[in-house]
Amino acid sequence: MSDLIAKAQIDRRLAEIITPVLEGMGFELVRVRYMGGNTPTIQIMAERPEGGIEVDECAAISTAVSATLDVEDPIEDAYNLEVSSPGIDRPLTRLKDFATFEGYDAKLETQELIDGRKRFKGVLAGVEGDEVLVNIDEGTVGLKFDWLAEAKLVLTDDLIKEMLRQRKAAGIIDEQEFDDIETEEAVSEED
Repeated sequence: MSDLIAKAQIDRRLAEIITPVLEGMGFELVRVRYMGGNTPTIQIMAERPEGGIEVDECAAISTAVSATLDVEDPIEDAYNLEVSSPGIDRPLTRLKDFATFEGYDAKLETQELIDGRKRFKGVLAGVEGDEVLVNIDEGTVGLKFDWLAEAKLVLTDDLIKEMLRQRKAAGIIDEQEFDDIETEEAVSEED
């Protein structure tokens, strides 16, 4: 099975260490990446099973994961640890992501050529067995999840509206906390 959560061997090792910590805290691992450089970085994307994560929860995950990584010591050198939400234009790393975001625009890339192409952009049409369905200009195509190398949502107005609606419904956003937006007409009427 394709592993879009943890691609490289070091990523898979980190996922083995990180996943039980996250699950114990009530979260799921969306993606982990080890990125080299002068100061390497371990990037973790996590969320609640029903979706979403808050900044203070990222901080708590960082503290717990850091302590576990100190004990397990999979990386010899110093590194930075980043914990974040997957974001609105999130990577799609689990088969369930393709069902959850059915109806939204996505970009998918396969490991090998499929009918002469590797890149597919279209509207997610759900999941059928182990296939991801996507509506492209030529029609609906089914791509086996194992064939995928990368997949992510495309930032659109509809996606932003849906994410805001979900945050309002969950009580995360309270419109009463925000000031009214003044338009230029309202400002000139006051003068």
